[in-house]
Amino acid sequence: MKKISLAFVLLLHACGHSETSPVINNKEESAPQYALSDAEILASNLSIPWDIAKKEDTFYISERAGQIIQIQKNGQKTNMKLTLTKDISHEGEGGLLGFELDPQFQSNSLAYVYHTYKEGETVYNRIVQVEMKNNEWVETKELLASIPGGRIHNGGRLAIGPDQTLYATAGDAGIKENAQNLDSLSGKILRLNLDGTIPNDNPFPQSYVYSWGHRNPQGLAWSDNGTMFASEHGQTAHDEINLIRPGKNYGWPIIEGDEKKAGMETPLFHSGDETWAPSGMAYDEGRLYVATLAGQKLLTFDLENRKVTSLVEEAGRLRDVMIENNQLYLLTNNTDGRGTPKPDDDHLVKIDLSKSK
Repeated sequence: MKKISLAFVLLLHACGHSETSPVINNKEESAPQYALSDAEILASNLSIPWDIAKKEDTFYISERAGQIIQIQKNGQKTNMKLTLTKDISHEGEGGLLGFELDPQFQSNSLAYVYHTYKEGETVYNRIVQVEMKNNEWVETKELLASIPGGRIHNGGRLAIGPDQTLYATAGDAGIKENAQNLDSLSGKILRLNLDGTIPNDNPFPQSYVYSWGHRNPQGLAWSDNGTMFASEHGQTAHDEINLIRPGKNYGWPIIEGDEKKAGMETPLFHSGDETWAPSGMAYDEGRLYVATLAGQKLLTFDLENRKVTSLVEEAGRLRDVMIENNQLYLLTNNTDGRGTPKPDDDHLVKIDLSKSK
């Protein structure tokens, strides 16, 4: 496997799990910085990669133009055919976005896809179930359609929570007032059963809406005790890391950053006048790890000490992060039209976190 040189900031202290009292802290804390020359590149020449899924030693990477890339332990990369009943619309920020394996994937070969499509000239997003057959992915069921979409703010992250339901982030699609409209699916975090039905304990009767008042949420993660977090793009800076509770209103477009209004939630962290453009996120040992696009860093958020630290720098735009068994996996996203691609971009990168603990 090839190597990539990254600046790797080592975090020296363990932390606890105090996750209930929102406290704002926008600024990155200084920390000892070490050059790390042996971060491992697992795959290169990816085209606008968006989401990381992994089962045992095999990765499945969604690419925004509509491909699923399989990456095996030996580095072999296979472009897997994806057959859907509606064409993927790859315009602006839309396309093939979230990809999540079923908890029983090893026995049922099922996964879940979030993608943009068109009905006439109207842009939507939908969530479908797919099955891997003979090294191809084939749609087996449409779970939820007609999620408002557009050239911007499609959200797109899928994640199966500790409760074994499927969560999806839906952006406001550029129509900000819809984030405050409970009859619209845009500007929301959605929750559905794996068969596409509405969970009986969703906060609003007969509604997929789990939380509302979001602009463009793109990351989801849960702590060990089941606390849910989401990352969200702000309008002009003021990007947010939110603690998500069912039925709560996160304020967009009425408030953002540390602004307050009765009945609306303020974030755990926000970027102030800086721009992170946070995307995928992961939780590990009391910290949130957030891939940033405009910030071009992997940021960590210490949930007990309320500190923000830059863990990985100089890797370009970062779209997704995954942590498993002390190994951190990152997707670079320099080919998305807003970065400056280098030869062989984009990459799936592995970093051994045990070196920073």
